[in-house]
Amino acid sequence: MKDKIEKRIASLKAEFESGKKTLSDLEAKQTNIRETLFRISGAIQILEELLAESQTPEENDAQNLEEDAASPLTKRGEPYG
Repeated sequence: MKDKIEKRIASLKAEFESGKKTLSDLEAKQTNIRETLFRISGAIQILEELLAESQTPEENDAQNLEEDAASPLTKRGEPYG
């Protein structure tokens, strides 16, 4: 009986260590993905700002009209209601 219990303890300890390693790997992956998304978000923001700076005032007006038309919740910057 004692042998059986000791084997089960050893098995559970191995499983526990394996679980801790898996959790650590997933946390590292989550951190990596979060950092990657942050960098991508920053790149998008910079590119959008560059695009806005490079557009003529007429192009900006046209883009603003398209954005307003695409948003069903607002009309001329004000909520429907």
